[in-house]
Amino acid sequence: MNISHTSSSADESAHHVSHCFDVDHALIAHLNGECHDWAGMDDDALRQLLRAQGDAWDELVMERCPHLFAAVPVFVTTAQLQQMYAVIAAVERVVRLPGWMSGSPLPNPLPFTGKGTNAAPSAHDGTLGVFYGYDFHLNEQGAHLIEINTNAGGAFLNALLIASQREAGLYGAEVAEENLEQQFVAMFRNEWRLARSNAPLAFVAIVDEQPESQYLYPEFLLAQRMFERAGIAVHIADPSALQMRGDGLYLDEQKIDLVYNRLTDFSLQRHSVLRQAYLDGSAMVTPAPAHYERYADKRNLARLSDAETLRALGASEADIATLLAGVPQTRLVAGADHDQWWQERKQWFFKPAEGYGSKGSYSGAKLTKRVFEEIMLGGYVAQRIAAPGERKVCLPEAEPQMLKYDVRCYVYDGQVQLVAARLYQGQTTNFRTPGGGFAPVRVVE
Repeated sequence: MNISHTSSSADESAHHVSHCFDVDHALIAHLNGECHDWAGMDDDALRQLLRAQGDAWDELVMERCPHLFAAVPVFVTTAQLQQMYAVIAAVERVVRLPGWMSGSPLPNPLPFTGKGTNAAPSAHDGTLGVFYGYDFHLNEQGAHLIEINTNAGGAFLNALLIASQREAGLYGAEVAEENLEQQFVAMFRNEWRLARSNAPLAFVAIVDEQPESQYLYPEFLLAQRMFERAGIAVHIADPSALQMRGDGLYLDEQKIDLVYNRLTDFSLQRHSVLRQAYLDGSAMVTPAPAHYERYADKRNLARLSDAETLRALGASEADIATLLAGVPQTRLVAGADHDQWWQERKQWFFKPAEGYGSKGSYSGAKLTKRVFEEIMLGGYVAQRIAAPGERKVCLPEAEPQMLKYDVRCYVYDGQVQLVAARLYQGQTTNFRTPGGGFAPVRVVE
């Protein structure tokens, strides 16, 4: 895949941005590379707010998920934040172009035959999709969009974490909208309005497989309480408990208006009842298969990082320059290029096109021949490696260690609601690293 050259003005802009990042990176590397008292977290404030959620809530989180919250915040510069925002804005404009879905690399995009709904550029049923997660690696070359998620976890937990630290006097400025709970409620109400106009939103089901066994189950409880405070009835349910009846989708005897979908079966192929409800409009599902197809299938990254494809779609030169600088080159893996992929494997990170949570993802430098041959069978993309940032963590009675981090921007309708980081050790984020987990992002000049 050849990447076309940008215009000279775009080249000059990219050079200027690169120079700014060279200067900024020294500052941010210093802040993230030290353990200062003024750069730590207020653990007592976090525990207090956890206890305020109800009986034994701090035990539920700290014992069940001991590495859910990191020991330190992550520092970013204004320039890094601005580049992330610019990449997000460019992606949002491109995926709304008329040819984006007609040129989709996905096989057999899901049809929609909803009752009484109007197709819209952003999704088949007019909805936008809640909690998009734009995930970035930050390094001395800038901010690099490594993937987009349409059912990004952690927003409720990070909102709680941010709220707990607001009075802690941490260095730098937080990156979050004011009153996130109101923002979240308004987002779900807007999804409902787009799908059902002025009908009242009465009942929400938060749906995932065996929800109580999910690592982020505490987040489902936070979401449940948010809906209840807004006067909306809500239940957390396994999809096997859902039933289709003549007049709609039901959980026990309660008709469901809106499904907050946390499943990783993005096309709902394995969940026929929910899929039927989505296809015939019996219940509003968000995020939905249409949102995943438009944004999150990793094959889309190949189009977002290819200048010729972007020009053919009608993207502006400014957006093309922004995306080429901010989205690592991504290619569809084809077995016909077997020998070349093996020779160049150390330059690439291999991901299943429809994967999630880093499952089945591999750094090319660590590939065994057996796994490589499996990848060559198809269903993978390769993304040129963009190294993550690093943050030093100093824990009591332990040697200081450098952890990797990525930065997630939670987005709705193109607007960033909050920005958080995930600290980890190893190849991918895992919530198993002492001192790691979700971390607040602090912006410094």
